[in-house]
Amino acid sequence: MILHHRLDGPPDAPVVVLGPSLGTTLGLWDPQAEVLTRTWRVLRYDLPGHGGSPAASGFTVDDLAAGVLTLLDRHGLDAVAYAGVSLGGAVGTALALLAPGRAGSLVLCCASARFGTPESWRERAALVRREGTAPLATALRSRWFTAAFSEAERHLDTLRGVDPESYAACCDALAAFDARGRLGQVRAPTLVIAGAEDRATPLPDAEVLAVGIPAAELVVVPGAAHLAGVERPDVVTAAIVRHLRATWRTA
Repeated sequence: MILHHRLDGPPDAPVVVLGPSLGTTLGLWDPQAEVLTRTWRVLRYDLPGHGGSPAASGFTVDDLAAGVLTLLDRHGLDAVAYAGVSLGGAVGTALALLAPGRAGSLVLCCASARFGTPESWRERAALVRREGTAPLATALRSRWFTAAFSEAERHLDTLRGVDPESYAACCDALAAFDARGRLGQVRAPTLVIAGAEDRATPLPDAEVLAVGIPAAELVVVPGAAHLAGVERPDVVTAAIVRHLRATWRTA
């Protein structure tokens, strides 16, 4: 799987990979990349059919993790730190399980070991295949952000531009994803970040990750819903930087 990506920051710095959530692009990480690229080499990617990545179908979360490994190999990168939001977090969990030697540190932001129910994802996939992603915008506005957030529309415009079949295939991948029984196998030092007002992956989901992954740390972000890194970049960026400095190669 070929994923569109960009690599920024000092060429000799330790590397952190940033994975986006469903319906967004690598631009989701702009608030964090501005800070991280000062001292880390930052690799960001787009999911299939999102941003600059080609459309695709019939893939799993493990396939997406394998796509990240392909990017690492292409750039001659061995072990990296990885941070992912929602589906991007699931990819990080899969990466840590598939290739534990490549994931040296892990941040799971507004993620889960099991996202909702398979039926809900299959229903969403069917809707998007029939009508595209535009009908999702109203419902996701209140799941992605709190009512006080004023910049939601530009992120919803990104959602509207996603290839429908690729989005639906991501829904199918999430329907099949269940890492609950394997969390104890994650060896990377892990930070779990939860939005206090996140209804898509609520706090109990974050607690499952934090309890199941050995020695994981949990940070709850006040005043934030599902895209906490956009809504409260100050808190999220500081938590990620602190975790990377404590667990990853010195930068």
